Amino acid sequence: MKGNLMFERKQIVFKSPDLNKLQAVVIDHRTKIYIALGADPAEAKMRYLTRIANKKP
Repeated sequence: MKGNLMFERKQIVFKSPDLNKLQAVVIDHRTKIYIALGADPAEAKMRYLTRIANKKP
């Protein structure tokens, strides 16, 4: 045995975005996405729906 070495794990730090700096876009009654304040909500919704439609076989 080379010794009793203890390794400390680094804690995973996940910083959540500040929702006050984002605007909510409602996709349907249970889905909401957040985009930048200056972005176009209609385009964001269209891009989201297109991405989801391409995922499903």
